[in-house]
Amino acid sequence: MPRPRIVRRLGSVLAIVVLALVVLAVAIAVWQGGRTPTGKPEYVALGSSFAAGAGLGKLQKDSPLLCARSVNGYPQQLARMRGLSIVDTSCGGAITKHILQGGQYFQRPQMRTLTADTRLVTITSGGNDIGYVGDLGLLAARKTHTPLGWLVRRLWKGPKPPAQRDFAGLQNELLATLKAVHARAPKAVIVVATYPTILPASGTCPVLLMSAAEAGVMHQVGDQLAATTRSAAAQGGAILVDMNALGAAHNACSSAPWTRGWTNGGAAPFHPTLLGATATAEAVAAELKP
Repeated sequence: MPRPRIVRRLGSVLAIVVLALVVLAVAIAVWQGGRTPTGKPEYVALGSSFAAGAGLGKLQKDSPLLCARSVNGYPQQLARMRGLSIVDTSCGGAITKHILQGGQYFQRPQMRTLTADTRLVTITSGGNDIGYVGDLGLLAARKTHTPLGWLVRRLWKGPKPPAQRDFAGLQNELLATLKAVHARAPKAVIVVATYPTILPASGTCPVLLMSAAEAGVMHQVGDQLAATTRSAAAQGGAILVDMNALGAAHNACSSAPWTRGWTNGGAAPFHPTLLGATATAEAVAAELKP
């Protein structure tokens, strides 16, 4: 048999295998996205990967793989501290509208589990809305001699300045979400936790893998994200737990970091450490009545 025919046949087989794997991955995502965590929704946790606890160990048994909800995320730790029954619908990669409207990984709204019996709701969201953590990852990745670094250097134009990010849109999304949570769970205490501080107030360090100037711009983005979250919590009738302020001395460059950098980030760079997740759980617990 001529060699070109063998090559074409092998190419066809490979294409079929790749297509089958893609179809299987989509089918799994659809199946997992249609599931809802079980349990009594006395406490409902909402938000992005900073709530889900990405990279903090074993996943919850009902977590879609793409959501990466860990048993050590701050909501899970808080539930154990307070002896609460929790339904956790937080999900890595979520933007704020996914809490209210759904649509992420074929999932329905995160807030679908709220009921009139819910007594506590925590929300940590917003970083993905304005490209905060994603841009930190791209800034670091483009310094690496990897296929990802090569692609980023050629395809990414760099981070937007703070003034070009849609903080007003984020505030509107947060306010709409808080209004909807109040309506669906009128007896619940709602706690909004800001993202913990990732970058130092000035300068840089090796784990960040970015220059002081780059870190300075992104520190402004983080501060504006926190300011937007504070404003929304105040206007939306929620308790604020300001991890951006509480964690200032525990940034990724500190001796006791509550967040990771790039080189020590593992599967979830620029996300909370276990110490940071515990600190958030403790800070929320301190705001609740005994």
